[in-house]
Amino acid sequence: MRCCHTLFPALAICFMTLGISPLRAPAQTPGAPSSLALRQSQDSAPRPPSTSAQRETSAQPERPITGYTLPPDLYKKAKDLSRFHFRFNLIGFFYGLFVLWLILEWKAAPKYRDWAEKISPRRFLQAAVFSPLLILTVAVLQLPIDIYEHIVSRAYGLSIEGWSSWVWDWMKAMFLVIVLGIVLIWILYAVIGRSPRRWWFYFWLISIPILLFLTFVEPFVIEPMFFRFAPLDQKDPELVVQIERLVQRAGLDIPPDRMFWMKASDKTPTMNAYVSGLGASKRIVVWDTTIDKETTPEIVSVVGHEMGHYVLGHVWKGILLSIAGLFALLYLGFRMIGWFLGRWGGRWKIRGLRDWASLPVLLLILSVLSFLGDPISNAFSRRIEHQADVYGLEVTHGVIPNAGLTAADSFQVEGETCLADPDPNPVNVFLFYDHPPISDRVRLCLTYDPWAKGEQPQFVK
Repeated sequence: MRCCHTLFPALAICFMTLGISPLRAPAQTPGAPSSLALRQSQDSAPRPPSTSAQRETSAQPERPITGYTLPPDLYKKAKDLSRFHFRFNLIGFFYGLFVLWLILEWKAAPKYRDWAEKISPRRFLQAAVFSPLLILTVAVLQLPIDIYEHIVSRAYGLSIEGWSSWVWDWMKAMFLVIVLGIVLIWILYAVIGRSPRRWWFYFWLISIPILLFLTFVEPFVIEPMFFRFAPLDQKDPELVVQIERLVQRAGLDIPPDRMFWMKASDKTPTMNAYVSGLGASKRIVVWDTTIDKETTPEIVSVVGHEMGHYVLGHVWKGILLSIAGLFALLYLGFRMIGWFLGRWGGRWKIRGLRDWASLPVLLLILSVLSFLGDPISNAFSRRIEHQADVYGLEVTHGVIPNAGLTAADSFQVEGETCLADPDPNPVNVFLFYDHPPISDRVRLCLTYDPWAKGEQPQFVK
């Protein structure tokens, strides 16, 4: 999932142009608050940092692996953390609804609307007054749960970020959400004013180029606000040589100047790599913690998985899913908001749909609809992550020794570091997992071998 997206769920649900990529690794981007906090971690690193030369000599996994397991002490912590996140995700959803209900009962939105209308008759200036007030109100009301999540993150070692850095990241995320929120809220209500019956469709059309634009500029504009990047060939030129071999085999056009090192170690001990961007902005990013804690073959295995997202078209498929999801949410929101306003609009001092003050009602409706639709998007995400795992095994076969064992060992190391639950609750997986459980991924790495069976690989022929 991407940095600085979804500072608080309600606004992100309404405007999926702030959307979440289904291509992120299970450990979410650290540093920013609320849903940006890492889902899993732990306070011990299983391997000491190593140099590129030392990693290059380690072509085999350091220990045999037959499945994803944890020692008793880490197993207990992993289970406790998994149960916490399951409860926290549910509580966070209902707390978000409570915050919106509280704003409606306090009639905060009508007050902000009145202030905005007194300042200027121009709709854009009204949006520039109303939107930050509403966004900040929601964000401040959600601060207790965000702070508690960060406390737990630090207690389990999933974050080592200090509070001053956390607050600074929170402020930067707020700035981004406010700027984008002003524009999107202004567009939304301009469309509602012009077409009260088809506003949902026209706003959906307008959101598509915005989504594409944000996806394109994210690596240039958004990510550098939260993390420091450097060309990977400056930090680890030998690793780039190994990755280039893989890129050539995959037939991709990803030159070294699109491979980046990201400093995550000042915020988290966990490991990750990801792809982002579109067209000229697409890139592969490897966290410095991954480079420090994994061998070169393991990192190449991780990169093979990430390349699979490009080769198999997962970036575009994820965007199309977001567009389709936004279409469904906006249509259903349109069908439902009239009933809500007719029943409670007078009580909440909302004049009608065109009223700025109707936004919390729309956000509440879309929050519920989005929560109900999450299992569908998560199932899609788990599916494409499984495909990328298969692709990674196939593209690294013959490039690194014992590709399956190497990939399995990589997942084992990552699971230990992020305290991944070896046997998560199936309900938790169904509702909230956007990646397959690590135990399933390790099992795939150890058992997927079409070459030995005389069968054709699925993707790399």
